Order: sequence, then structure tokens, then C-alpha cells
Amino acid sequence: MKVTISDVAKLAGVSTATVSHTINNTRYVSEETREKVFSAIAQLGYTPDASARSFRTGKKKTIGFIVPDISNKFFATMIEAVENHLAAAGYHLIIANTKEDMEREEKNIRLLTAGLVDGLLIASTMDSFHRLDSLIPTGFPTVLVDRVFDEKKYTSVCVSNFQPIYRSVCRLVGKGDRRIGIIGGLPRLSTTKERISAYQQAISDCGLAPEETFIRYGDSMENSARACLDELMEESCDAIIVCQGLMASETITYLQKKGVRLGQDIDLVSFVDYESEFYQLYASQIDSIVQPVDELGAAAGVEILKRVEEPDAPIFEKVLTSSYHPYDAPKSWNHSDR
Repeated sequence: MKVTISDVAKLAGVSTATVSHTINNTRYVSEETREKVFSAIAQLGYTPDASARSFRTGKKKTIGFIVPDISNKFFATMIEAVENHLAAAGYHLIIANTKEDMEREEKNIRLLTAGLVDGLLIASTMDSFHRLDSLIPTGFPTVLVDRVFDEKKYTSVCVSNFQPIYRSVCRLVGKGDRRIGIIGGLPRLSTTKERISAYQQAISDCGLAPEETFIRYGDSMENSARACLDELMEESCDAIIVCQGLMASETITYLQKKGVRLGQDIDLVSFVDYESEFYQLYASQIDSIVQPVDELGAAAGVEILKRVEEPDAPIFEKVLTSSYHPYDAPKSWNHSDR
């Protein structure tokens, strides 16, 4: 049965009027009462009708952004780009961090869409579109960012990395690498699926036998690449592609500590998600796939404001492309030296 405002009021121990004022910010409500109301909303999974609420209250000039890992510089950089665009339009930004936890994302969606924001940006960690879709009130302005689904119900802004991954594998094979490993993020994510698919397609097209043991998955969080690296090193991989910036920087540091010479003992393809002197130090030793993070964030800001102004506008899918930057190895470095 559909949860009603009366159910929320009963659980919170307040009147339905108080619940309405809390959701719509139409009257002062104490912080203690607000916490009770929003806790009840989250517990019951109550989702107010978005169109009716907007009619009553008008815009709050605030956008919510649900991200999977606020400590990841990729998302921190994106948040800054989104915020810059929104601020120029007179909007504020509220950040919710899920830590790649689907239940945390579910609670954050329920809270933010219960009257706190005008629209929602989501870099989802959900394993199912239907689970995500069931949480978003009908008509609520929503834009999916970076991570998308096969179902095209919501406007989305993302980056395609298929061609850069494909090209990097072909280049590695051309250099003589035959045991090419790859480290992806969480298997359920669209970003991971695309990158692994590109790798597998290139391996096949280059005439190499597919090896499932050469494919490893981290959790897209800090300290998740080391175990994958150890396993690929045990497989005697002569090249490794790391499909996420946080794990890539961890990979470089870990290999350096183990005394593994990049470009000599092993070839490395690293995702670069943001400007950093760290990556510049190794630019002459690794191939890089550079994601347009600032452009992605700005595009997300543009699209969410469009949805807020025109909730019934046609669904739009914007796909950016990463750039592939192979390094030029010194002539003295070749695979016969290994």
C-alpha cells in the first residue's frame, strides 16, 4: 500500500500539518521535529508528489547531488564544476555521499526528494534501474551523471571510454605485450561494463586468447587495487590497464614501492580523472586515458537546470569522450630488455 502523509505523521508523533510544513518549508519547525519527520520519511519510504509540491511552494533554488565517494578526486572535481555552474544561476548545491552503498543511496534519494531540493543529480551505485526508478517521485527533475542504465527514462550525462580502452589494448599488443590484465571498478556499474567490454573486444580483434583470470575488479574505493595487482602479477601480466583514477594512482604508488619499473618491467595504462602533478611525474612512463571531468560537471549543471525549468522536456542523453594519450618510450626501452 502507498505510504501517506498520515503514516509519516503517526510515526513521527506529529500532526500531518507539521509534516507538510517540514517538507515544504512553509513554517518554522524545530530542528528536533524536522529530524523526526525526515527520519520517519526515510523509514517508511514516503515520496510526496513532486508536481503538487512545486505548485504549492515554488522553487527552493537548491539542487541535490548524490555521489558514491566524496573522497574520490574525480567526484570532488565534478562537484566543483557543477557548483560553479549552479552558483552562476543563483542555485545552491547539497551533497549526499553513498560510499557505494545502495541502501545509503536509497535513503538519500527519499530525503532529498521529500522537499529539500528542486532537482536531483545522481551518480548511482544501484544494481537495478527499477530499484532506482521506484524511489524517484513522478515528475521530479532528475539527471543521471557518469553512471547510466539501458532504460532511458531520465536525462543523462556520461563519458564513453570504449574507444580509448580499445586503442590502448591494440597499442599494447603492437608493442609486444601478450598477457594484458585489466582492473575494473564495481561489476554492476555501467562504466565498468563498458570498459571491460572494450577490453574484451580488443583482445579478440587483436587475435589474443581471452583469459578470465586477467580481469579483476576493485570496489572503486580507496585501497581496492592492491589485491588485484598482486593477482595479476602472479599471472605474469606484462601490461595492466587500470580503469579508474583513484585505483590508478594507487597502482602507480604500489608498483613503485615494489620496485617495478613502469614502461620497462611492465606497461601501464592509467585513467586520469583530474589535473595533478602526480600524473605529470609519470607521463613519460605510462599511457593515459584522460576523462573530461570539468566538462562533465558543467554539462550536468546545465541539464539539471533545464529539467527544473521544463520538467516535461524530452529526455536528453549527452555522451562525452575521454582522450587517449600514449607515451613515447625511449628507444632503449623494449620488451627484449625484460
